[in-house]
Amino acid sequence: MHHVVMHHMTFTEAIVVGFIQGVTELFPVSSLGHNVLIPALVGGSWARDLNVATPESPYLAFIVGLHVATAIGITVYFWRDWVRIIGGFFTSFQADLRHPIKTRTSDQKLAWMIVLATIPVGLVGLAFEHKFRVIFGVPSRAAIFLAINGVILYAGERFRTRKSLAADQQVVAEREQPQPQPEPEPEPERELVGAARVPGAHSSGQRAVRQQEITTAIASDRRITAFGYASAVLIGAAQILALLAGISRDGVTMVAGMFRGLSREDAARFAFLLATPVILAAGMLKVPDLLGHLGNGIRPQILAGSVVSGIGAYVSVRFLMKYFRTRTLYPFAIYCLIFGLGSYIYLTVK
Repeated sequence: MHHVVMHHMTFTEAIVVGFIQGVTELFPVSSLGHNVLIPALVGGSWARDLNVATPESPYLAFIVGLHVATAIGITVYFWRDWVRIIGGFFTSFQADLRHPIKTRTSDQKLAWMIVLATIPVGLVGLAFEHKFRVIFGVPSRAAIFLAINGVILYAGERFRTRKSLAADQQVVAEREQPQPQPEPEPEPERELVGAARVPGAHSSGQRAVRQQEITTAIASDRRITAFGYASAVLIGAAQILALLAGISRDGVTMVAGMFRGLSREDAARFAFLLATPVILAAGMLKVPDLLGHLGNGIRPQILAGSVVSGIGAYVSVRFLMKYFRTRTLYPFAIYCLIFGLGSYIYLTVK
């Protein structure tokens, strides 16, 4: 029986779903919501083949498996940051073995903020992911939650705190100042800046752009780490809502970040950094299923979907990091409201 089910995923379905997963995982519009809704809206064989709520669903294993490719796409964009953050995690133990959490540099602190922020969603995800999917992975419910996601994004932007708006101004002011070269950085950061300069620097122009990106990232991390561990845990806990199909992980994390007083740009950066280990872990847990009987007959399709998903994620994060410097969540809020309500009406009337 597994074999019969397995062969029911075409390359078109795999590539379209891969593209949707890669792009909508980063855009604050809920990848799971789209992956539940779009097959139902297309109907026919798509609705039959691509249903996350069925037991032993190869489609669910496929879209969660795509998370590995998505996480790789995001990591490629942030690779220098992850080198610093992971380095910070390990050096924090050398800093003081008795109090590893009492860290010194922003890299060390950011590493621990990400670790602590990931614990709530990790525990809830392991305990309730299956239950949530069976109850809420139904197209009409995903449509309602997508509309609710639109309301959350709208409210998050409309009712931003004074502190968050002031943080936006601070980021602009810092960017407009002539940037000093980061010589006086703490040791780990200076080493990275030096190391990142060497490979593939074809021209001084390219090197200057790369240098600027590193300086911007380090400044952003300093601002984020000023908020401390309690804020990190609260922002990270917002990801639990994304277990509901239709609620966007990055969207609710960004809104939580802005609510705590982060600038929009820093909230987006922190959301993407926080999402990466969660997405990667969720995907890795499903990889054995895809290598086992659930993947029988559809492994080439899985590979094709994964490549598209990884590229989509990389291009999306690159676009969004620039987008959130100057632009708002409103377009995504309006899109989620219209698409969510429209889908609900269509699915109910049909």
